[in-house]
Amino acid sequence: MCAWRTDDDGLLLDCPGAHERALLQVEYRARRFTPDPARTGLFRYRDWLPVRREFPEAGGTVTYRSTGLAGSLRLRDLWIAFNGYWPERACALETGTFKELEAFCVLARLPDDPPPLVLSSAGNTAAAFAVLASRYRVPCVIVVPASGLGTLALREPLAPCVRLVALEQADYSDAILFADALSGALGGALEGGTRNVARRAGLATVLLSAIEAMPGMPDFYFQAVGSGAGAIGVHEAARRLVDAGTGQVPPRLMLCQNAFPAPLYDAWRGNRPRQAAPSAPLRAFAPELTNRHPPYAASGGVRDCLVESGGDLMIADHAAADAARDLFADVEHIDIEPAAAVAVACLREAVGDGTVPRDATVLLNITGGGRRRIAQHAALSPADPVTVVPAADWHAGELPTDLLRTCAVLR
Repeated sequence: MCAWRTDDDGLLLDCPGAHERALLQVEYRARRFTPDPARTGLFRYRDWLPVRREFPEAGGTVTYRSTGLAGSLRLRDLWIAFNGYWPERACALETGTFKELEAFCVLARLPDDPPPLVLSSAGNTAAAFAVLASRYRVPCVIVVPASGLGTLALREPLAPCVRLVALEQADYSDAILFADALSGALGGALEGGTRNVARRAGLATVLLSAIEAMPGMPDFYFQAVGSGAGAIGVHEAARRLVDAGTGQVPPRLMLCQNAFPAPLYDAWRGNRPRQAAPSAPLRAFAPELTNRHPPYAASGGVRDCLVESGGDLMIADHAAADAARDLFADVEHIDIEPAAAVAVACLREAVGDGTVPRDATVLLNITGGGRRRIAQHAALSPADPVTVVPAADWHAGELPTDLLRTCAVLR
């Protein structure tokens, strides 16, 4: 890690130095962990967020001590960080996942009158940015695989300043590469995923919420990961909390992926990317966990965080994740998203095989839930309008002229 420093312009993603890839780090003036009691939601942690503004109506994580799932797994001290829509627990992330935390923070970091923000998503991030960029009139282009459109059920139409682009026959990694090329052609601001310090900081508020609710730092932290931005952010926040005297060591990161494909798991195990068995389902249980180019080896990336925390990567197959989703609904009385079910399945396995002692303090990040509850309280419609890019075009590396023209004038 080099010693280069600069004032944040709200857009910077990388160090200009000639060295191996490294994630930027933020130096905050506030050294102590001091949530603002006058604020609610994630902006109560503004002292540890790289933002220029705040949105008072922003939601946040709700952390509670489990009795239902804890009893089923026979865990003495299980805490659940719930991110989604659950009115009975005052959790009101209206798009149903913790991606709303990153969207609020990224938009709050942007400079005034920014160029169009260009980002990619498997579906959940797209929903969060579509809603919030529309609400706050931030010019934004969102690229998704066409298969992810099913998760984009919104309460209101997209604002004219927001453009949704769907790639036919694509996956999440394809969307990332297309968004990179589109941003360059537009002269826009690439959101940057894990490289964006605001994305990681917003997701790190999951741990900050938990620290307010729990008596101390957890021993283990479980989360499903695709790129690992949330887990990296949590580890960065944990180190900051330790430096502030809140806890002695960061929790062990227990990161979870689909059984296949599992790019981070394979990298961690030193495996070559595995081929699907002939009988394996063609579609991952949680497609958002399948980023083929995660920031694994970058300085400050997933590998470093796992090593520093003494953590591990786990996988769960379709059957285990499906059973975990049903179990959570039965004992905690709320529906959860596929990625969260993968994390529950991995926790269940880790307790069963003794990796996690039953008397350990465990924090489980439920990264999304309550969509059925949302549907009960709001009329949802498919995201509209959508610009569809045929597979032949994006495979050929072509950026449709009409797409460039309409995106270039977003305001």
